[in-house]
Amino acid sequence: MTKRRFGWALLLIFIVMNGVAFQHAYKFTHFSETAAARTQDPKELSVLSKAKILFTGIDNPRPEAKSLPDIPFKTIRIISTHELECWQMEVPRARGTVIMFHGYAGEKSSLLTRAKEFRKLGYNTLLVDFMGSGGSTGDGTSIGYMEAIQVKDCFEYISEQSKHVILFGTSMGAAAILKAMDDYTLPVESIILECPFGSLYKTVCARFELMHVPAVPMAALLCFWGGVQNGYWAFSHNPSAYAKSVSCPVLLLFGEDDDRVTHEETDLIFANLHGRKQLKVYTGIGHNVFTKSNEKQWVKDVTSFLVTVN
Repeated sequence: MTKRRFGWALLLIFIVMNGVAFQHAYKFTHFSETAAARTQDPKELSVLSKAKILFTGIDNPRPEAKSLPDIPFKTIRIISTHELECWQMEVPRARGTVIMFHGYAGEKSSLLTRAKEFRKLGYNTLLVDFMGSGGSTGDGTSIGYMEAIQVKDCFEYISEQSKHVILFGTSMGAAAILKAMDDYTLPVESIILECPFGSLYKTVCARFELMHVPAVPMAALLCFWGGVQNGYWAFSHNPSAYAKSVSCPVLLLFGEDDDRVTHEETDLIFANLHGRKQLKVYTGIGHNVFTKSNEKQWVKDVTSFLVTVN
């Protein structure tokens, strides 16, 4: 092969790789109204299915509520970057309000069981649909970046009603809280975080590793195009760095078998937090730390934390 042909071959490969990355980034951050079901966990896919996804990207249907609260609730709408639909549930003589934020491709009904535990402890709860999810407007997600503004606006809404506000977030929701604290220094009473990723680039790498596909260079290309499509520099979206701005009490929860967030990322977030902090690591638990097998321990740890700091 001549040098010229070799050069053209490299250019073609570069164009194809960027085209594939652009498609992946778009489908990863935009929900579909037509997709019938979300793509299965990579560990459950056949080799042929994995190969198809590498070129077409995942199917990501718009997240919709799977159930409703089993107690009276108010549906409210908070104006932020988008119109956010929230469920507000109150208890008599509340000690404060816990504002709750879901993870990637989730929605507020996924938080109902946790919310019930917070109400047992005497807190009102506000369950929030991020943009693109549930009853909120929009068709996509920025993986916690623009969602930080939504965290801030929800806090401002509730702070007009309650002096004691706690922020709770799982996965992407936890990352959005850390960014909101870095950007706006919200005067919250305390924060509870479940398995936030340390950096967007690392969490994208983890997605490729789950499929047993080399992360280099596609993870970097996906991050680049995802950031371009959503209007930010994705390589600087690092919750571990945002944690340095947090000085209120924090409870950080992590599953030792998490295949999306590393122990190293969690330790760095914890190390960067200022003020009173607790880290709970659950053996035999993955990215979702609120499982039936771990629910009692989760309740015990959250209860102990709130009694201690509030």
